[in-house]
Amino acid sequence: MDGYDERTYGDAFADVYDEWYASISDVDATVTTLLELADGGPVLELGVGTGRIAVPLALAGRGTSPTVTGLDTSQAMLDRLAARDPDRLVQPVLGDMAGPLPPGPFQLVVVAYNTLFNLVTPALQADCFRAVAGVLAPHGRFVVEAFVPDASDERSSDVSVRSLSADRVVLSVSVRDPEHQLAEGQFVEITEAGGVRLRPWSIRYATPDELDRMAISAGFHLEHRWGTFDRTPFDDDANRHVTVYRLT
Repeated sequence: MDGYDERTYGDAFADVYDEWYASISDVDATVTTLLELADGGPVLELGVGTGRIAVPLALAGRGTSPTVTGLDTSQAMLDRLAARDPDRLVQPVLGDMAGPLPPGPFQLVVVAYNTLFNLVTPALQADCFRAVAGVLAPHGRFVVEAFVPDASDERSSDVSVRSLSADRVVLSVSVRDPEHQLAEGQFVEITEAGGVRLRPWSIRYATPDELDRMAISAGFHLEHRWGTFDRTPFDDDANRHVTVYRLT
C-alpha cells in the first residue's frame, strides 16, 4: 500500500483500539499460559499496543516475575499503554519487532493475535525470528499467535459495514492478493462531527509450515502448537494457532 510504513497501523488505530478490539481473544487464558511458559523469567511482548495483554500479564506476575517489557513502533500506542499502566509495571520500548530488540535476556517473547503479520515481507518476518533468538535466554521460548490462512488462490475484495450508529458509520474495504500473501484494507470512518477518517492496515500472512521454517532457520524447534491459548488441540480444521518455539 503506497505510503504505508511500520508506524501507520498503530498511529491510525491507537485511539479506537481498546474500543474495537478489547474482546478479540481470551485475555485470561492468554495470561495464564504465558505465565507458565515464562517460568518466572522476564517477558517481552512484540507489538504491545495499548497493553491489552501486557498489563494483565504484569499484574498477574507481580511479585513472582520481573516486569514485562512491551515494544511497539507507534508512540501513539505506547501513550495509550502508559495511560492504562500508571504504575509502570510494563516497561515501554519504541522500536521495530524486526530488530534491534531490547537486549534482554528474556525467558519468553510473545507476539499475539496476528501481530507478526504486520511485518509485510517474508524477509522482515524472518528477521524477527532471528532478532528474538538473539535476545532470549538459553532454551527460551518464542510464542506466536496467528490465524491459519485460507487456502484459496483467488484474488478477492470486500466492502462491508463494520458498524452503524446514528452519528457514525464505519465501512471495511479490503483486498487479498494470495500470490504475494498480502491482505490490505481501510476502515473508512464517517462521522457527523468529524467527516471522513481513513484507518489503513496491511498484513503479509504466512502458513504455520512457513513460520516453522523461519523458526528452524533461526535456531528454534517446535515445542507446542495449540488451537488457542486455552490449549485446545490444533487440527486440520483449526483457523488459528498458538505456536511455542524453543531455542535449540
